[in-house]
Amino acid sequence: MQYTLLIYQGTTPLPNTDAWAALPAEEQKAIYADYAALNKTEGVTSGPPLGLAEKATTVRVVDGSPVTTSGPFAEPVGGYLVLEADDLDSAVALAARIPAARHGGAIEIRPVETYW
Repeated sequence: MQYTLLIYQGTTPLPNTDAWAALPAEEQKAIYADYAALNKTEGVTSGPPLGLAEKATTVRVVDGSPVTTSGPFAEPVGGYLVLEADDLDSAVALAARIPAARHGGAIEIRPVETYW
């Protein structure tokens, strides 16, 4: 079974921000190490880095025509992983290892499904 883990940054300190600079150097290194370890986990395929939410464009179709607005549709997704695992418990265990989950963000797990 495949699961997609959507990483919502929430109030997670991000590199190159004042909040990140306020973190102790040891915590910054630990966060980088945690993400590196996640990417080396068997069954994990990491998604490419996503651009900042303020650079997003949201598209809706109104009366048959595309209408665009600047910014994200909802709370911005900071990234995602795809996990090949036996069960949801494995996906939950991996989600708990993602630094954003303990620094003010959240991880949404969705099973990968085929609709057609």
